[in-house]
Amino acid sequence: MCGLCGMLAGDAHWADMLPQADEASAQRARRDDRRRRVQFLNVILAAYACKVTDWQGSKYQVSTYTGKVELIDNLQELWLAVERISGRAPDPLSDVVLQRIRED
Repeated sequence: MCGLCGMLAGDAHWADMLPQADEASAQRARRDDRRRRVQFLNVILAAYACKVTDWQGSKYQVSTYTGKVELIDNLQELWLAVERISGRAPDPLSDVVLQRIRED
């Protein structure tokens, strides 16, 4: 990460913090958790024609199927970003989303 990106990055979100015995184990566990989180979120976000990807292990990139893109610092910002770029207020507990989760 360049110095400027490091300065602009916010504090680590609690979901990204894992206690580990050593730094290498912590980094591996963090990457694995982020990957699983992104996979699960994409099942949900498909209902809103959106997807999320990990962006260099420090941010998340939220995009629509039509190409609108927004970078967010943590998952706390996800739902607001989805609403801004999709134009629809997401409801992660809607029947459509819950059905997608069950099917996946």
